[in-house]
Amino acid sequence: MLSAFLLEAVLISLSGVIAPGPVTAVTVSKGTKSPHAGAMIALGHGMVEIPLMILILYGFGDILKITYIKAIIGLLGGLFLLKMGLSLLRGIKQARIDLSNGPSSPLMAGIILTLANPYFLVWMATIGSILISRSYAFGLLGFTLFMIGHWSCDFLWLYFLSALSFKGGQFFGKRLQQVLFVICGVFLLFFSTKFIYDAAKIIFSF
Repeated sequence: MLSAFLLEAVLISLSGVIAPGPVTAVTVSKGTKSPHAGAMIALGHGMVEIPLMILILYGFGDILKITYIKAIIGLLGGLFLLKMGLSLLRGIKQARIDLSNGPSSPLMAGIILTLANPYFLVWMATIGSILISRSYAFGLLGFTLFMIGHWSCDFLWLYFLSALSFKGGQFFGKRLQQVLFVICGVFLLFFSTKFIYDAAKIIFSF
């Protein structure tokens, strides 16, 4: 039954969307400047995710499972997150993001962070590919509704986070923004270390 599958797919999608990650951290930090940052980040994310879903439908998911591909993505993604994390921490005193060391727009942040996250790509190649295959059992309509439903989870959650961050920043002022920058910066450094460590393990195991 299509409706039952879509409900299941949305619940599985939400479990992945709500889990903290680099996109969450950047959404919160950029949300201190604009309540709509999350919507633009979700749009950038969708510009990568939706074409990727279509490619996976036609077998591209197997490429993302190749070990050295995962290592390269992890290493480059880790270095990118390291740069962004340090930029956030450097901007704490002024409670502003140093845009010279990261994507200046939320849209570009959504695109780059999605491409730089090896765990997102692995999720799409494994759990995502299963859901895509099941959705296509209901034909093109099922696949299309799944894509819309999955991306809508990203959009609603990220928009909510940025709006919440903006309202909190308005209410509590510069001090809250500085606290958020510390949390988000440390969070990005954590994921940077994890991405690079996991990539190094794969590289040195060859």
